[in-house]
Amino acid sequence: MGPLAGIKIVEFAGIGPAPFAAMLLSDLGADVVRIDRVPAQGGVDDDLAQMTAGGLGRGRRSIAVDLKSPDGIAAALDLVAGSDALIEGFRPGVMERLGLGPAPCHARNPGLVYGRMTGWGQDGPMAQRAGHDLNYIALAGVLDHIGRRNEDPAPPLNLVADFGGGGVLLALGVVAALLEARRSGHGQVVDASMAEGAGLLMTMMYELVGRGQWDLRREANMNDGGAHFYSVYRTADDRHVAVAAMEPKFYANLLDALALEPSELPAQWDQAQWPAMKRRFGEVFRTRTRDEWAAELEGRDCCVTPVLSMAEAPAHPHNVARDAFVEVDGLVQPAPAPRFDRTPVTVGRKAPQPGEHTLEILKERGVQPGTIKTLLASGSVAQAQRREASV
Repeated sequence: MGPLAGIKIVEFAGIGPAPFAAMLLSDLGADVVRIDRVPAQGGVDDDLAQMTAGGLGRGRRSIAVDLKSPDGIAAALDLVAGSDALIEGFRPGVMERLGLGPAPCHARNPGLVYGRMTGWGQDGPMAQRAGHDLNYIALAGVLDHIGRRNEDPAPPLNLVADFGGGGVLLALGVVAALLEARRSGHGQVVDASMAEGAGLLMTMMYELVGRGQWDLRREANMNDGGAHFYSVYRTADDRHVAVAAMEPKFYANLLDALALEPSELPAQWDQAQWPAMKRRFGEVFRTRTRDEWAAELEGRDCCVTPVLSMAEAPAHPHNVARDAFVEVDGLVQPAPAPRFDRTPVTVGRKAPQPGEHTLEILKERGVQPGTIKTLLASGSVAQAQRREASV
């Protein structure tokens, strides 16, 4: 069901943040139809199909269309005409060259929310430059502040720009524009830039810099690994625990758990003493294994948790109790979030094969049988199951 039940979205197949945004909206109940590409020779784009399979492809249906064919473009516009929103993640100008830019789409559907995901935005001197998450967070002032002081900046997976500043922000923008369209009756373009989204996630740090309360060196601040009470420590078995005891009461509980006497230690916020205190904490944490520390600190309010791998996290008792992970088509993956008490969210279906629902969607959207036959005969659309169409 989900709070977005009844919302129809067309997604143009891509990789990374745009599919993630479509997945989020599908998890929340939207009916998302993914348009996969059919090259001119009639076969599905297998490389792209692999990249859109699995967790990021869950929850939607697929129609395969040759977007270089007039018949395929016409079919795509027919889908757009009956949808509330569109999501695409191509470089600026690609959709316009296909004849599927905002102007022709809004001509068919004035209320359409047109969601666009790019690295640098739709305009500006770098708009046409290639890039990936690491490039976007580098230019946004994020990457230089992640990692150990005397080492190179550390790539934080591709979480910050692709998914946090990209996919999540695009999904939020689409939902906001849908709400506005309900009032005004008019759609609009949502221009989501991964670089700008990554920068937005740094708002607190930028504000602290402006106030003179942030040291621009890495590992020198309260939550960048500089503080001994907010860091990661190696344990006796070469695993790790995460320590985040910022508040005085949690810090006091932590010192008690570590059998350290507060009166013999410097003040918690004496930054000059943080390096020495990190060494002291490190010595203590290396006396036990990760799981021994987890057992020892169970029930203590001191903000210490074991650092789990992706292989371990789904089996943690809290995650099990909350059903925080689900299995979809044999793949364990994070469950939909957030949760709603009246319109619960679920994974509606596994990731589709490209073109798996072509006939179903064409019929559902009111395309005439003769038109469907023409599309199939011309190779402008494709079915996953290569069988004669019954129309």
